[in-house]
Amino acid sequence: MKRPASFAPAWWLPGPHAQTVWGQVGRSRRLVEYEREAVETPDGDEVILDHVPGPPDAPRLLLMHGLEGSSYSVYIQHLAALARARGWKVTVLNLRGCARDPEDTWTWIPNRRPRLYHSGDTGDPDFVIRLLRAREPETTLVAVAVSVGGNILLKWLGENPDQSLVAAAATMSVPYDLGAASRHMETRVGRTYLRWFLPTLREKMLFVADRYPEIRERMDVEAAKRAVDFHPFDHVATAPMHGFDGADDYYERCSSIRFVGRIRTPTLCLSARDDPFLPGHVLDRLDREASAAVHLEVTRRGGHVGWVAGVHPRSVRYWAEERVLDWIAARIESATPLPSPPSRGKPRSR
Repeated sequence: MKRPASFAPAWWLPGPHAQTVWGQVGRSRRLVEYEREAVETPDGDEVILDHVPGPPDAPRLLLMHGLEGSSYSVYIQHLAALARARGWKVTVLNLRGCARDPEDTWTWIPNRRPRLYHSGDTGDPDFVIRLLRAREPETTLVAVAVSVGGNILLKWLGENPDQSLVAAAATMSVPYDLGAASRHMETRVGRTYLRWFLPTLREKMLFVADRYPEIRERMDVEAAKRAVDFHPFDHVATAPMHGFDGADDYYERCSSIRFVGRIRTPTLCLSARDDPFLPGHVLDRLDREASAAVHLEVTRRGGHVGWVAGVHPRSVRYWAEERVLDWIAARIESATPLPSPPSRGKPRSR
């Protein structure tokens, strides 16, 4: 396990909760403008892709957001802006039920099928990755995913160890063990964070249940309305909606820690030891079980998708987002053949 020494948290955000909250609310949701595309999926639904164009020969970065995020999440906006500054093309995959109205980024756009997304749903990423490669077979495709999106990406990489579609990948603040993460959040402080997620998850669940009686029959809607923790909500809503035998079955089958040992793609996993969404012992287990292709970096501090640095609120840096793109850029460079040097004894053409 490598602990990089380069991250020094902002002195005015010393703890994990300050880091986490500032990382989510302290910056703009409008750093880049997108070109939106709705793509028909094999099951008759659609996924919403938001693109940032770039030069034809530039690498393409696929971004995946976290729980109840979207292409307008602040960390996705910043990653997209940093990638654009490098001259890269960007595509953001909005997980099903997560795409937002560009005119009102708090309003989510419903999908057409009786389902949502979940923490192990690799079907849509697989579809989108193959679509992007088919469109640009000569373009280097790389991926960065955050939190639950990172869990999905790591699971996909483990399910497809011999894939050559994605050249390199990186993740931030992944809840590698969904069951352990869920239990870790069953505290007073954890439930404070759940207020970010459960209201819209519940709203989307009720939307699907109201329109599809066959889905409502699988779920305990009243229990879902009362749930204040992930486990009871997932047990009566998320798991039955998506074909799992309860929350424990869902967590066991979808936790990326079960798949990291199979990954052969160069992959950076960046986590903070004080992440309030995950107990530290999971990181120790991850270090033991990950394959040699997985480069795990754990900082002592940083919170959940925080890693806020800077001497003043007006001069903030988001260290992790810079770090993962630097790491990806180095992988792209190492995979790109260098031009052959001119032969000795012959004049170089001008």
